[in-house]
Amino acid sequence: MPLLIAKKKGSFYAKNSGVSIVNSTEKRNPAALLPFLVFLILFIGSGLITKDFYAFPVIVAISIAGAFAIAMNRKESLNQKVESFCKGAGNSNVILMVLIFLLAGAFSEVAKGMGAVDSTVNLALTAVPPNLLLVGIFIIACFISLSMGTSVGTIVALAPIGVGISEQTDISLALAMASVIGGSMFGDNLSFISDTTIAAVRTQHTQMKDKFKVNFFIVLPAAVITCIILGVLTMNEHAAIATESFNWFKIIPYIFVLITALMGVNVFLVLTIGIVFAGVIGLMDGSYHVMDIFQHIGEGMAGMYEMSFLAILIAGTVEVVRYNGGINYFLYTITKNIKSKKGAEFGIASLISLTNVSTANNTISIIIAGPLAKNIADKYQIDPRKSASLLDIFSCTIQGMLPYGAQMLVAAGIAGISPVNILQYSFYPVLIGICGIIAILIGFPRFSQQKN
Repeated sequence: MPLLIAKKKGSFYAKNSGVSIVNSTEKRNPAALLPFLVFLILFIGSGLITKDFYAFPVIVAISIAGAFAIAMNRKESLNQKVESFCKGAGNSNVILMVLIFLLAGAFSEVAKGMGAVDSTVNLALTAVPPNLLLVGIFIIACFISLSMGTSVGTIVALAPIGVGISEQTDISLALAMASVIGGSMFGDNLSFISDTTIAAVRTQHTQMKDKFKVNFFIVLPAAVITCIILGVLTMNEHAAIATESFNWFKIIPYIFVLITALMGVNVFLVLTIGIVFAGVIGLMDGSYHVMDIFQHIGEGMAGMYEMSFLAILIAGTVEVVRYNGGINYFLYTITKNIKSKKGAEFGIASLISLTNVSTANNTISIIIAGPLAKNIADKYQIDPRKSASLLDIFSCTIQGMLPYGAQMLVAAGIAGISPVNILQYSFYPVLIGICGIIAILIGFPRFSQQKN
């Protein structure tokens, strides 16, 4: 798409897909970044004090940061600053992201409620060779998370099985939990209904299926190598896993969503039909009465309320910070030493990694860093499919290794061990980070000029 150049107040803006690329002549105000510092102090500070990084509600932290941003810059009227906040919060991409969050939550809950998760797990377990238990658990976690779109939900479903395998063999409990976490991060990174994927795609203005194809081929070697490592480490271990019955019919909604999404069908249509499909199957096999379906839809949407409001509040806060000159200063600081496209891609990787370390949540980090990454990508002509993939890959790399991240804490809680013990076996998160770095260095994948 050609760039349209518009002159405003004596400076030039390059506009592409509605995202302005500010240049070094525009207002740069480092003090405008203070709301982000307030957020980090509240979130990380409370975590260090209470030793629980989820003790201080993140939505309260970002609300305080947003209020702080609005209180700054006394040269502007309160009405103007509130208007800027609402402009950012009501951005069409943000609202679309929220709608997809709600539909994805509804589909996941309706499918889970009629037994799709249990059937998928039991089907996969029947096919796992007894001498490749952890390889099987890793692959099962990959598919479940790809279908459900949630890493934490996958861990909750599979971690007890990992504990059972460890108890029946000499396999380390930490290794078993790391295998479950690794597979869950595979789907968190790639699923069409994962909140991280939704956030990455919407902030970079690309399509789900296009991002999936680029992302998949970058991380595929990591998944293969992880399977080989797990197979070598546990090749002499055997255990009998008790499996329950499964119903092929219950798995169909997951397969339908994956296939139609890859075909490029509109995501709203995919998720809506998926909800109806899962609900009808639940009615047919007696899992649901009619009102049960609507209750599960409501519960699924309610489960996404916090993430939806976080997206809105973060977008509003970022817009006020941008209006006050903070974003331009931040971008200038990051990009002033960047001399090439590869340097810009490493800049995006570093940006999302640092943000994820600070927030301990890969979705929130993408929502925060995504607009900044989009500016960098536009300035250095990075394909949006690549920038979306980099955001998702490196956020999942960090998230999968954070001892204070939700995934580690949930797995460690179920297993009754320290998250630090799991960290040493985090093969997949490390490998996808390495694959991401290699993809930047060799310029993979290569996009045609027409596609760009």
